Amino acid sequence: MGWGQIGQHRASGHKGGLGKSGMHKHHFIKMLLNDPDHFGHDSTHPPHPNLVKKWISVRDLDSLFAKFGKQEGEKKIIDLTELGYNKLLGGGQTKNAYTIKVERFSASAEEKVKQAGGEVLAEA
Repeated sequence: MGWGQIGQHRASGHKGGLGKSGMHKHHFIKMLLNDPDHFGHDSTHPPHPNLVKKWISVRDLDSLFAKFGKQEGEKKIIDLTELGYNKLLGGGQTKNAYTIKVERFSASAEEKVKQAGGEVLAEA
């Protein structure tokens, strides 16, 4: 009935190994029930989508209008969202009045376009 005296069947060999040994072999069902995330790893740097943002400055509006701009009556229209730009920045100056459609714009860009007589329209 018993295992004799003093510690037979108490060593690590009798219980199937020390620690986490046997988790992929004879203790597999125990691993599935108690620790289902035992195998695999959680990356410390998970992959992020490579989002490419495009910006353009006020100084580039004249050359951009020459290539892609539309004129409706007196209005000179530049649709930056259609051209793939996300934001208008306030670097440089422009002398022409443009109506600009863009998702985002800086305060200085809006101010410089308004000084030239144009307007900036935010598109969602």
